[in-house]
Amino acid sequence: MMKVLDHLEEWLVTVLMGLATLIIFVAVVHRYSAGVSIPYVQDWLLSLNLSWAQELCIYMFVWVAKFGAAYGVRTGIHVGVDVLINRLNDAIRNKVIVFGLLAGALFTGVIGTMGTKFVYELSHTDQITPDLEWPVWIVYLAIPLGSYLMCFRFLQVAWSFIKTGELPHHDAGHVEGMEEDGHFEAIAMPSALHPEEPEKKGGKK
Repeated sequence: MMKVLDHLEEWLVTVLMGLATLIIFVAVVHRYSAGVSIPYVQDWLLSLNLSWAQELCIYMFVWVAKFGAAYGVRTGIHVGVDVLINRLNDAIRNKVIVFGLLAGALFTGVIGTMGTKFVYELSHTDQITPDLEWPVWIVYLAIPLGSYLMCFRFLQVAWSFIKTGELPHHDAGHVEGMEEDGHFEAIAMPSALHPEEPEKKGGKK
């Protein structure tokens, strides 16, 4: 079940980000191509209505941000200042970390609850988005869903830390093509870039 949730979280972020990028690209190409004076083609481009593209991309990136934040908690990619925490002795440090994780769970849980109440009230109105004309409450569903998922991830990490004493860690210094010991993998370079010195014959010149 957890693997399904993990994959769903990752796929949602990936698909939304990819689609948003594609839509932005198409909208930009359409905008500048419509000004090119080509018979029939220009008329066809002008007939296409992509005024909804910007609004849709904004909503998609909002959803990416909410679910991406939950993914960040699970994988440990959120930026944090732990200079003082790491100077504490292990007993106090562990308590501070657990407190911080539970505080994050409490905060996101409160936001999720308030978001649920807000979406519920919106669902009883006739408000729609300006360009897409979607019910506004569908767009704002990202708040309770993303916040509750983030709350769950905080609790998940806290429970794992209590059991194992380990936090999820993301190595920001990892670069593809490098070995674990930090050395670059051997890459064959063309001899033209590294010409060998000509052999000296006959001793000193």
